[in-house]
Amino acid sequence: MKAAYDFVFLGLSLSSSWGNGHATTFRSLIRGLAARGQRVLFLERDVPWYAEARDLENPDFCTLDYYSDIEDLLARHRDAITAAKAVIVGSYVPAGVAVLDVLHALKPKRLCFYDIDTPVTLSKLDRGDEEYIAKRQFPMVDIYFSFAGGPVLSWLEKALGVKQAVALYCSVDAERYQPTGEPISWDLGYLGTYSRDRQPVLERLLIEPARRLPDKRFIVAGPQYPGDIDWPDNVDRIDHLPPADHPSFYSRQRFTLNVTRADMVALGWSPSVRLFEAAACETPIISDNWQGLTDFFSDGDEIRIATDSDEVVRILTETSEADRMAQAKAAARRVAERHTGLARADEFLAALEREPALTAKMLSAAVQHRQHA
Repeated sequence: MKAAYDFVFLGLSLSSSWGNGHATTFRSLIRGLAARGQRVLFLERDVPWYAEARDLENPDFCTLDYYSDIEDLLARHRDAITAAKAVIVGSYVPAGVAVLDVLHALKPKRLCFYDIDTPVTLSKLDRGDEEYIAKRQFPMVDIYFSFAGGPVLSWLEKALGVKQAVALYCSVDAERYQPTGEPISWDLGYLGTYSRDRQPVLERLLIEPARRLPDKRFIVAGPQYPGDIDWPDNVDRIDHLPPADHPSFYSRQRFTLNVTRADMVALGWSPSVRLFEAAACETPIISDNWQGLTDFFSDGDEIRIATDSDEVVRILTETSEADRMAQAKAAARRVAERHTGLARADEFLAALEREPALTAKMLSAAVQHRQHA
């Protein structure tokens, strides 16, 4: 008898994008899987802060259900979990350590972990913080899908005993993120939840340029910003912007700013979903700098990298309209080719088709052998 679902995901949230980037990442990936004919069940812990701010209650690309606790999860979804091709647990799932232990005991066909916070996870482990995955559990999962790529993949396998670490970057739903053609409202904007470690960079790359350029318009969208921030008069604020409004928001900016969490800067190769969303909307991006960024976008041609206020001011005041649009078009082409939800779904499915014991290092060696045979 055919299983009801090909894949079961247990993630932080699919229904609400309030204060988290997980929802849009899961939505894009699972829409890609649905386009490839895969049936997905997404299970989300029913918590009040997301229940009160849901912007996707009835997805048309998967089945979404909620559970109250682990007992409820098992009582209603045990059969789907054991029958699926793979079960994928995300980072920051409430009671994640207990959830992983219970699922491992059920012996699903494949148990995977999708870490949408790899740099944060590793930083927490260094401090002995095992909020949603314990150090002992890394060898338990068949594939560790990582938000971050680069050298950390080999380290995960060698130092933490991961069987197979695979980069699965976030992505954009290309059908939903497109330029809207609306008139420009702001010269520079930023979309992101407040983060203490990001705030100094936001001050340097947006707030200070706003002070220096009082004739230009700026905007910051995102929740949880403290009330004591001194916003210049030419900086507009939006507390929460649902994903349905993102394309309009990006399309009305001359440039958009990308600011990266400190843990992700330290690890490198950790692109924010905002990069791909903005590029898909043909909005030119100014970004802080981190190792691996130019593996995703070419500096100067597809993205502008800035380290201080002076550079941002120069970009905003000296970039011609022709150069601005050339950058936007080039980044949009790159994203359409490599960073859509469909592309990620193909990478996800390809990883699951490999032998579990075939690590990234072994795959690379096999490729080199074939090339020189």
